[in-house]
Amino acid sequence: METKQFKAESKRLLDMMINSIYTHREIFLRELLSNASDAIDKIYYKALTDDTLTFDQDSYYIKVTADKDNRLLKITDTGIGMTKEELENNLGTIAKSGSLAFKKENEIKDGYDIIGQFGVGFYSAFMVADEVSVLSKALGSDEAYKWESKGADGYTITPCEKDSIGTEIMLKIKENTEDENYDEYLDEYRLKSIIKKYSDFIRYPIKMDVTERKLNEGSENEFEEVVEEQTINRMVPIWKKNKKDLTTEDYELFYTEKRYGFDKPLKHIHISVDGAVRYNAILYIPENIPFDYYTQEFEKGLELYSNGVLIMNKCADLLPDYFSFVKGMVDSEDLSLNISREMLQHDRQLKLIAKNINKKIKSELLSILKNEREKYEAFFKSFGRQLKYGVYSDYGTHKEELQDLLMFYSSKEKKLVTFDEYLSRMPEDQKYIYYATGESNDRIDKLPQTELVADKGYEILYFTDEIDEFAIRMIMSYKEKEFKSVSSGDLGFEADENQDMSAEEQDNKELFDFMKNVLNNKVKDVKVSKRLKTHPVCLATDGEVSIEMEKILNAMPNSQNIKADKILEINVHHEVFASLKDAFEQDKDKVTLFTNLLYNQALLIEGLPIEDPVEFTNNICKVMV
Repeated sequence: METKQFKAESKRLLDMMINSIYTHREIFLRELLSNASDAIDKIYYKALTDDTLTFDQDSYYIKVTADKDNRLLKITDTGIGMTKEELENNLGTIAKSGSLAFKKENEIKDGYDIIGQFGVGFYSAFMVADEVSVLSKALGSDEAYKWESKGADGYTITPCEKDSIGTEIMLKIKENTEDENYDEYLDEYRLKSIIKKYSDFIRYPIKMDVTERKLNEGSENEFEEVVEEQTINRMVPIWKKNKKDLTTEDYELFYTEKRYGFDKPLKHIHISVDGAVRYNAILYIPENIPFDYYTQEFEKGLELYSNGVLIMNKCADLLPDYFSFVKGMVDSEDLSLNISREMLQHDRQLKLIAKNINKKIKSELLSILKNEREKYEAFFKSFGRQLKYGVYSDYGTHKEELQDLLMFYSSKEKKLVTFDEYLSRMPEDQKYIYYATGESNDRIDKLPQTELVADKGYEILYFTDEIDEFAIRMIMSYKEKEFKSVSSGDLGFEADENQDMSAEEQDNKELFDFMKNVLNNKVKDVKVSKRLKTHPVCLATDGEVSIEMEKILNAMPNSQNIKADKILEINVHHEVFASLKDAFEQDKDKVTLFTNLLYNQALLIEGLPIEDPVEFTNNICKVMV
């Protein structure tokens, strides 16, 4: 019996197949099952044009059989089979695709679901097997042939006996090594798991003999092991079913079975597109935030299928970072896959699918916001921070897309509100959208800086997430209304008020200059406050860096001790200021004492650390004495 040699380039490719192309050895089973499905598909397409052929779906199946004792794994199909010539051409020349040739010969248009493209998947069997044999009998032939190979050394083709049309692939599984456990590919539970993972939605039944432990009839506690033939795969994927025939429970069951999360999804989105790029998708917006969501270990991405076969477990390119919380899957016939079918060629089709999915997610979120407010607020409490990060990232590129989805706590409504809702309540004379920053809503409620804005009846948005102010600086304005911090040097009030302040500023210039010198560059200036009503003092800022930004930036690793330009504002109508003026006329040391106390008081209000707590407590004691 003559051993035929692979061509030189095929030898090199076979070596690559075994050692380089596939990243996961378990992929071999997906490839062999896909080839078996192709073989049955070919009979189906033949039947479309050949009146002498009938296609009875129930007569076609794939079977996986494991023989642990002899280390054999068998994959059998009832497909079209191969002639001696086809065995020679398809298996003797690596990367020659029988499926691709079949499509061309039979003028089958793209869009019909024959999976094979590259003709290399079969050789992935050598990643787990020392020997591979293929017994095949072609449709319309009385003869059967056996192809055998131990790898790169070559192959043989000999006549054999086979009763039925189809193909039987036999793998002699390798012995275990220190690094690899090949026994797993003979274990029925592991095989079932791989089939469910990659080939659950192949359209033909994938059968296995499964051992079940059953209670003996008439006994309460005696069990026996029974071997039963079971269909492992579901065949018809949920995304190919009519939406009208599916219930919320069906979608929730799929969510649970695919282990997208341990919660119930807040919302599902079922997409079927039959346009320039054809695809189906089922997307889920989770209710609860995953425990590892804001860690480096979290991986975003959707499951990606090609014709029902899993290609990628996490396709990150289908989701932008700001929608990384979305779970689900996409199945498309139009993907350009690489040779191993494990990765995508980054092409126009993928980008179009991702763009459409992005629009769908935003549209669904806006719909929930409009029609199911409580659900949206629950979602936003879990994932609103991610949307804000999306606004801030990439230099604000996505701000227009995301700003309508944002919500902040309102000083008037005492609940989360959108920018549109804020604008709808704005008085005509209000120039800005006002906001205040702090660690919590309660802390912001007590901020002295909010007094004047609130006194004018203006609504204030509360920023309590560390990302809030950074995101708003990217947005800058919403529908031509600029955002303004209540701690800003210019609150945008009437000119006559500013004139009154200027007069008081001049009257107390010497006192304020003295106080500024006492603080020794800790503040940029000391000024009359136009925002304080009942409190004696507060800090305002001048410039791009706010006090909250200072706290956040300096809490980061390798911080550069960034400081906001602080202004100490004094309420000249407070009784404390009267004491300050009297001291300035009679006792400059007391002014120094009062100035340091007022400055530290302002720091405490802002949640900033006091530079010298001992000095602060001593100063309080001096005042008490």
